[in-house]
Amino acid sequence: MKTRRLLYLTAQQMVATRWQAGHLDQEGIFAANESGHQQFAAYLAQHPNDVFVLLANVSEEGFQVETIPFLQGADRQTVIKRRLGQVFFNAPLTAFLSLGREKTSRKDERVLLAALTSQELFAPWLKIIATGAVALSGIYSLPLLAPSLITRLKITERQSLLLTLQDQSIRQSYLEEGHVHFSRLTPLHSLNNDSIAQAFATEAVRLQQYLTSQRILARNQAITARILAHPEATPAIRSHCINTDTLQFVTLDLGECAKKTGLKTLPRDIGGEALFLNLMAVAPPSIQFADDDLRHSHDLTRIRNALYGLGATALLGGLVATATLLYEGYAVNQEAEQLRQEAALATRRYEEIVKTFPPIPTSNETLRRVIDRYVELEKRSTSPNGLYGEISRALQATPTIELDEIDWLTGGTDPGTKPGNAAQPATAAIPADSEAAIVRGAIRLGNNANPRQMLAVFDQFIAALKTNPNLQIAVQKRPFDIEPGKTLK
Repeated sequence: MKTRRLLYLTAQQMVATRWQAGHLDQEGIFAANESGHQQFAAYLAQHPNDVFVLLANVSEEGFQVETIPFLQGADRQTVIKRRLGQVFFNAPLTAFLSLGREKTSRKDERVLLAALTSQELFAPWLKIIATGAVALSGIYSLPLLAPSLITRLKITERQSLLLTLQDQSIRQSYLEEGHVHFSRLTPLHSLNNDSIAQAFATEAVRLQQYLTSQRILARNQAITARILAHPEATPAIRSHCINTDTLQFVTLDLGECAKKTGLKTLPRDIGGEALFLNLMAVAPPSIQFADDDLRHSHDLTRIRNALYGLGATALLGGLVATATLLYEGYAVNQEAEQLRQEAALATRRYEEIVKTFPPIPTSNETLRRVIDRYVELEKRSTSPNGLYGEISRALQATPTIELDEIDWLTGGTDPGTKPGNAAQPATAAIPADSEAAIVRGAIRLGNNANPRQMLAVFDQFIAALKTNPNLQIAVQKRPFDIEPGKTLK
């Protein structure tokens, strides 16, 4: 469970308490003097990594409800800061709490201004905390925990008084709409039950009269005063606190209230300090007095913890990913092993089937080479259909040409000189990946055709063949010998 260390400050001393899961364990009491300050500094040095919360119960405090215009953002903060400076001049610790907007056309905002006004009381303790770089999460005032208490006790009255006993003093608080509007502290000179009961009765009446004089309560308005007291003092309180038409008393059992707030270590004395310390741990109020400078170490602690959390999350994610990859690798290895076993079984079955075949006159290796050679020859075999098709296309363009002979040659062949015709020039060797066709024929234009017409038909035939860029045309002999210096035949 999470452990917190709570500091409880009064005018006489500082009390350090360890809180864990509703249990309170007092760790030290430090007097408000030089010796106590040194002991407190030593105590903080023993817990450098812990987070502390400070609860103050002092009489030097102030509460005032103010109305400010409808503002937002920086303008609102500026106005509230100026009001705090005007109401609590030179107060070291100030805070504010919004009480909502008024239901008027202007929608002005009602704000509770609060301050802890004793600089002499807080300065030495806060200096020790700042010097020790202690992670202080906040400074709270005890009366501001009253709303958390009435919420836990399910008190729904719009206006009420709450009187509590702690530190040989009586705390009187006025609550309206679930918020503290006024609080004061009255010291006690005696702690016997009759004196305490008489003080509760007297202070409740005084507080009612003060609120009426300030027009916070209407004249003759009835209000309930709830007294938080130890069961031992209950009989005396009931005998002294007599109900009137405008003031009704209700006694709250300190032990029962402690249980309802989650405190498992019941108070040992008649005061309610333990109850409010537990409330501060489980349900701290939204308003606190520590500024950014006092909370600097705490902010650094939060950032460090966040980084630790991110690192732990990343490490956990890496471990999960590693475990996933290991599992997937194991599954792949198992599947591969199964496939290897199936392949070995298939190989054995194949060998058993092969043994049933009749013997062949040659070895398997020789047969494989023969088949490979056959496949290679099949791939290299060609057909003259392509060249015949090109020649046919050219003949369609020149129907007067009649073919007498076509010699089709494949790559690697050296045609040489055609036998029986020594005058015919030899054809060059054909590349291995090509084919060739030697075409011989005649032009039939009739007896009246002249050489020029025959040459034109021949050139048309050659041009028709050249329309295919993949063909290379070489003329070995024209219909007429047209070289210069020779007789036209």
